[in-house]
This record gives sequence, C-alpha cells and structure tokens, in this order.
Amino acid sequence: MKPLFHPALVNDPFGDPGLYIDFLFARRALLFDLGDLRQLPSRKLLRVSHIFVSHTHVDHFIGFDQLVRVCLGRDKRINLYGPPGFVDQVWHRLAAYTWNLVQNYPTDFTVVAAVARPDGKVMVAELDCRKGFMPEQVRAEALHDGVLLDEQAFRVRSAFLDHRIPCLAFALEEKNHVNIMKNRLAELGLTVGPWLTELKEAVLRGEADEVVCPVTPEPFLGIGRWYEDFAQMTEEEVRGLLERAWRYQPAQEGS
Repeated sequence: MKPLFHPALVNDPFGDPGLYIDFLFARRALLFDLGDLRQLPSRKLLRVSHIFVSHTHVDHFIGFDQLVRVCLGRDKRINLYGPPGFVDQVWHRLAAYTWNLVQNYPTDFTVVAAVARPDGKVMVAELDCRKGFMPEQVRAEALHDGVLLDEQAFRVRSAFLDHRIPCLAFALEEKNHVNIMKNRLAELGLTVGPWLTELKEAVLRGEADEVVCPVTPEPFLGIGRWYEDFAQMTEEEVRGLLERAWRYQPAQEGS
C-alpha cells in the first residue's frame, strides 16, 4: 500500500534541520523546522501549507526569510506553529523590513502564527502582508492532547521538551488509509479520475454505501459493458443452468 506521505530531509544529516513532507495525492506539503531552505526549489516551498518549528535557534529558523521572499506577492496563507514567544519572534523578523509598497500587490500573503503553551492553550495571530504584517485577530484556542492540526487524513501532535529553552517535539500521525486497486477498477469497467478522491474522502468520513459521489468519469461504464446480453435472470433460469452444469460430468481419464 502506498503511503500518504513522502518525507525527505531538506539538507544532509549534518546540515540545518528540516523535514519536508510531501503528500502523495495532493499538491501540498508540510515542513518541520525552518533551517536553511536553499535546497528546496520555489515550487516545493509554495506547496507548504503548515510549518512546525521546534524552537528558534538560528539553524532551525533562518529559512523563514527565504520562505517569505518566495511567498511575497502571491495569494497564499501559511500556518506556522512554535513554542512560547513564537508570535513575537515571527513579528520581529517581519518588522525588520520595510513594507510601504505592499499595498500595490494584487494578492495578499498571510502568515498565521500560533504559539503552543504549556497551560493547554494555543495563542494565534494573523499577519497580513498588505497591512505591513502587523499582528491582528489575536485569539486563544484550546489545545487538546497536544494536537496542533487535526484533519481528515492525519493529525500533528506536539509535546514540550527541555532544551534549556521551551522546545516542541512533533508527531505526524496518519489516520485511516484508503487505497484503490486499479485492477479491480478495470474489472468493473471503471476509469481513474477525480471521482476517486471524492470516494476516498467519503470512506474516511464514514459515510454510508448509498452516498453517490458527485464526480463521475466520462464515460461511466460498468462490467455489463463487456457483455452482449447482461439482462437480469430469473431464479428458474439460474436453477436450470446449475442443473445442466451438474448433469454434465466430463469423462475421467482411464474410464
């Protein structure tokens, strides 16, 4: 069964920490720690939706500026999670630059920074490019069992460690995994397409079998497509065929 995630180190084992998690069936990725990102092409950085920073030593956070540079001027919303003090550190990094021209951008780039606290809460602030990245919509949210991100297919859980400073550890947990066997699709006369994504999501949501997926392939064909006559048979016809097959016993060798 193919895994949902494809993890890869951003740098070599002796370089800055960074783990890039690519999604198999979506143009999306997660990033754990923000060290030197020069090994990642822009197209990969633009796939990142959520970033989890264990702490802000320079080798874990120096890549933040490159991330901002790549996303600037694009319609993108990116979520970052870090230890206590993280929102202030994100804001101070952004405040080091001058943003007097960003009002001319046709799109808005938003950084959503969240701080995990030991008291079981998450402090969240939104920083919009067009507003000079000033922290707004500051709010507190409950942190249940350390879960920072909980989606249909996976969750990211956090725990506090002692690194002489507050430090976070993260666990990426895949939930139920749905895999489609292409040979079974072929046997049913079905073709792959976007409707399979809808089917998988319905299975993960636990919906009943009679739910109809809104997206179907064109043409939508079943196994009957391969028969000249696929009409429904009566019970009498079935019994008759079974009796004929039972009476026909091929001769045994040597008899």
